[in-house]
This record gives sequence, C-alpha cells and structure tokens, in this order.
Amino acid sequence: MSTVPAGDRPVTVPEFRSAKARGAKLAVVTAYDYTSARLTDEAGCDAVLVGDSVGMVVQGHPTSLPVTLGEMIYHTRCVVRGVRRALVVADLPFLTYQVSPRQAVRSAGRLLKEGGAAAVKLEGGRRMARAIRAVVDAGIPVMGHVGLTPQSVHLLGGFKVQRDEAELQADAKAVEEAGAFAVVVESVPAELGAKVTAAVGIPTVGIGAGPGCDGQVLVFHDMMGLFPDFRPKFVKRYADAGGLMRSAVEAYCREVRAGTFPGPEHGFR
Repeated sequence: MSTVPAGDRPVTVPEFRSAKARGAKLAVVTAYDYTSARLTDEAGCDAVLVGDSVGMVVQGHPTSLPVTLGEMIYHTRCVVRGVRRALVVADLPFLTYQVSPRQAVRSAGRLLKEGGAAAVKLEGGRRMARAIRAVVDAGIPVMGHVGLTPQSVHLLGGFKVQRDEAELQADAKAVEEAGAFAVVVESVPAELGAKVTAAVGIPTVGIGAGPGCDGQVLVFHDMMGLFPDFRPKFVKRYADAGGLMRSAVEAYCREVRAGTFPGPEHGFR
C-alpha cells in the first residue's frame, strides 16, 4: 500500500505522519540532484531525503562532516525542481544546529526558505530535544534520527551497529515528545527496530533497522550500484547502473579512438 496521493497532489507532512495509523509502509529514497530526484518521484516514492551523505557519495569525503549548509541548500534546490509529489526533507549538516536551539531554527529556516524543502531532518535524541521543539515551534516540520548518527561517527568510534535498547527507546520517545513527525532509525538489530516502532506513535523510517519499521530509506546511488566505495550490509542493489554506465563510456572511448564516432547521422549540413 502506498501513501502517494492520486494525481499531482503532493504528499504532506500530516499524510506522511498518518501512514503509521493506516498501516501504510513508507518508501523513502535519498537523492541529491534533479535527475535522480525526478526518477525517484516518478517511481512513486513517498519522500525524497536530501541527505548530508552527499559529502561521501557525491563529494568523495570519508564522512558527512565537511558538508556545509550552503551546499545542502544548493542540493535541496536541485531536488525540489525534480519532485512533483514526494515530500522533500533536507538534512541539517554538522554544526548547523548543535550549538543552540536558536541556531537550529535559523538553519532549518534557510533550508525551507532558500532550499524549498518541506521539512528538515536532524540527528540526535534526548540531547537534541530542545532544538527539535524550537524548530517545530517556529512552524518547521522535523524528522528525527536516532541509532547510528553519522555526524557522531568519531564519538561512536565508527559506523557501528547500535544495540543499547534503553538508550534508543529513550531517544526515540524524546524525539516524538519534542514534536517530530517521524524518526529515522539507523543501524540497529531488527528486533530492536521493531520494538522502537511499537513504542512511538510517529512513523519510524528504517535504514539497517529491519522490516519492523514503518518505512525504509535507501540512498539512490547505493540501490543503483553507483557508489562502490562503501556498501553497508543493509543496502540492496536493485540495479547495476554503475556497470552499465562504465560499459557505455568504454564503448564511447573505443569509437572515438577508432574514428567511428561521430558518424554521418551525428553531424550537421
């Protein structure tokens, strides 16, 4: 069952949030540009997440930490142009919301005002509750993110599975109580993902958190086989687009060197 409305009517935050009560599973894809966002939207995804993982997948950094707010605004603009129906949620990058709730509101506001996003996502549970509440009070929808929080990669000692049930439950509940409309749950055992989902009234969007979550999110480049540098266990490749694209470029190089491209049909008279 999909939450995508009929016709061109966009998916709204209330519709996304109510999916849990309706028993509808949510399909979310992370995308960073117009083309991938358009394909994702046309395929019927419920939401497109503009992730700060752009730092790794597009920019080539080992973590998402170097990504700036200006870069997130730019990529959000690109995605918004390609989306007609899906809910566009943009990540707040590292150190643009952790300093104070006031900073969080300003940064989140820029992602909506300048980027065109409908909502923002920020990492952290209990320690970020005040920031979430402040952003929501400013009229900006917030998606939370608990479990493995990639911006805390150094504090966590790497991209590791999170197994502390009490901490995860407390973080997810704090995010809900602060006013978030949904929460991403990343890299936790499947049983724990299901427990968290049952414990909160807002939708959980799992990534490496098992089938018990209310929805799932994968990165476009990962599911298409375009990003071989880092392949977590939870990623399923739905296509080898990277291999197809490499073969196409190899064929182009051969034809250019052999003088068979461009042919008569590719020229002007």
